[in-house]
Amino acid sequence: MSIPAGPGAPSDFRSDTVTHPTDAMRRAMVEAPLGDDVFGDDPTVNALEAEAARRFGKEAALFLPSGTMANLVALLVWCRPGDEAIVEERSHSFNSEQGGPARFGGIQLRPLASDGGAFDPDEVAGAIRGGANARSHVDDIHSPRTSLVSIENTHNFTGGRVVRLENVRAVSRAARDRGLKVHMDGARIFNASVASGVDVATYAAECDSVMFSLSKGLSCPAGSMLVGADDFIAAARRTRKVLGGGMRQAGVLAACGLVALKEMVARLADDHANAKALARRLAELPGIECDAERVETNIVIVRLARGPGAHGPFVAGLKARGVLCASLGSIGVRFVTHRMVGAPDVERAALAARDIAREFAG
Repeated sequence: MSIPAGPGAPSDFRSDTVTHPTDAMRRAMVEAPLGDDVFGDDPTVNALEAEAARRFGKEAALFLPSGTMANLVALLVWCRPGDEAIVEERSHSFNSEQGGPARFGGIQLRPLASDGGAFDPDEVAGAIRGGANARSHVDDIHSPRTSLVSIENTHNFTGGRVVRLENVRAVSRAARDRGLKVHMDGARIFNASVASGVDVATYAAECDSVMFSLSKGLSCPAGSMLVGADDFIAAARRTRKVLGGGMRQAGVLAACGLVALKEMVARLADDHANAKALARRLAELPGIECDAERVETNIVIVRLARGPGAHGPFVAGLKARGVLCASLGSIGVRFVTHRMVGAPDVERAALAARDIAREFAG
């Protein structure tokens, strides 16, 4: 069930990161037994890590402050300095994480195009550059060695598109057959799971590591998880420490994650329904381009007939009418649904967009 914005409050579609913890989460935070997570004796963190590993069918899990850090940790574990990781050209890792792998690990990211986040497995295979990590390729001393392929699911900047299990399997096979590791940036993997009906463990079985966020649609105040084999998580734990990610009495945050995994997953379907309803309303307006049929989860991206230069004024016009959304530059204007915006907020956004739409027609 969504909790619509209260009287006088804006309808905030900027991101699902704006969600507040639920009452059950707040109680859990107060009551959580605590220890020192860096020493490994915070019982609440340990319980969350065990539950995350169980849900994803992996041996172990690690609690981190953010998805950006979790993705970085995974790449630092899987790749050596001078290695290359294949990522999607519009992925969060490539566009929104400040070049962290290069900055901290000497790792080059190689972007490939995709269809809504789904790679062409043959293109992935052809992009792999040789060496010990690509057994079937000739080692070229001029080139970096490709060590990893990263898949983003759902894919944010193509409108929360679900990367289908069949594609994940094919891409994973192309990578693993050549000795590479496969990481999934599954910040919104539970959205993908709810939309597709595919369990998260089934997706995770095709990957060597998976990151997922607790602080987006699952409504936790902070935190992301990294899951994988025991030896990978042991290395990730050490890497987290050097990046400053050891949070000591982190059980106050991990307690929210336990509530989220128990109570907040199934309700993501409400967010998907609200996103589809909003997309249908926006698609009817002049000057706004929105393919409502491609909306699968909780993200709606629209473009304006007047071009990217109009995105800023459009966002400002909606803000003046109590509706918050985000400009993504040339990509479009993004609306994200979550538990704190409901049907009344969808109606408010649609009416506000209708009020100003003609200003942005061709």
